[in-house]
Amino acid sequence: MRVIHVVPRITSEASGPTYSVMALCEALRAQGGETRLGVVEPAPDRSLPDWVRLFPNSGSPFQLGRSKELHNWLRTAAQRAEVDIVHNHSLWMMPNIYPGWVTRSRAARLMVSPRGTLSEWALNHSRFKKRIMWWMLQKQAIRHAACFHATAESEYEDIRRAGFSQPVSIIPNGIAAPPVRIDAPSAAGDPRRLLFLGRLHPKKGIENLLHAWAAVERRFPDWVLEIVGPDNDGYLARLQALQRELRLGRVDFHGPAFGAQKWQTYQNAELYILPTHSENFAMTVAESLAAGTPAIVTKGAPWQGLEAHHAGWWIDTGVDPLVACLEEALGCSQEALRERGINGQQWMERDFSWDRIAGMMLETYDWLLNGGERPIHVRVS
Repeated sequence: MRVIHVVPRITSEASGPTYSVMALCEALRAQGGETRLGVVEPAPDRSLPDWVRLFPNSGSPFQLGRSKELHNWLRTAAQRAEVDIVHNHSLWMMPNIYPGWVTRSRAARLMVSPRGTLSEWALNHSRFKKRIMWWMLQKQAIRHAACFHATAESEYEDIRRAGFSQPVSIIPNGIAAPPVRIDAPSAAGDPRRLLFLGRLHPKKGIENLLHAWAAVERRFPDWVLEIVGPDNDGYLARLQALQRELRLGRVDFHGPAFGAQKWQTYQNAELYILPTHSENFAMTVAESLAAGTPAIVTKGAPWQGLEAHHAGWWIDTGVDPLVACLEEALGCSQEALRERGINGQQWMERDFSWDRIAGMMLETYDWLLNGGERPIHVRVS
């Protein structure tokens, strides 16, 4: 089985698709899948394996990722029957259009992973531009997809709401095991850490978090809020201005953390929080749980399992629900939070290993190409 994956860019380790698409391809290759990945410049600040093809951004406007070289590569592979499935990840850029163009009226099957781009919040962001893109290019490019891939039930509903009736394979992202957790003994007076880690972007709900923190900060003087992640178009300055306006004392902003430093940041925190308005999966939640750190997540992300597995809190979006949850969670003992962290870590190890995720994806590919019994994770209605 020969599969080409396409994602517009893999420039930032802080981006969810950067990690999840690369990790999926690696796991598929480890299980014998003939897997390649096409992406568009700019190049990431790290070396790439030989199965990743990097293509120049050859057109204007630059932000659409136009690349005639990527288009020609995909078209040649489809014309010569050198690929069985072209798997497109994300929407709204030209690399997400080319897979549809090259698979139309050809034997190669098209699979589409929206990666959160069909959520209500995402569609309303830059709405006018997306409506034009949808009717001119994007809808036509994916309307013949053989199958869609959703990372959660909520994304399955987004796909159906967009009008697509094709089969949908519901497979979550996986998570790699972090380094072994080694807890240094806390020194007297060390603060307890509430952590947000991710892109500093309006959809993440960080402004709501700061307003909620203003309501609880004085009641929990042993806690500090750490906000870790890369700035997004100057949004950091807006958050810092809000911090000053609310007169927040124990809020620390840090730049992005990658690799071992990222895992250590999770493990140094007693509690992770993601007050997001919209996520199709939210890799940072899986990472925090894998690191043994329980999480508070708003219902903008599909993490209802936090409650079922006693690994954290899944709450309504908004300031008031955040305040109520923080009052409960920050009042928990270290032992109680550690117990929830252990529950989350065991949950990740059991259900979210990349071996398991790749196996489910290969089952989907095989069913699309060869028929037979439909995999249990594929929904046709």
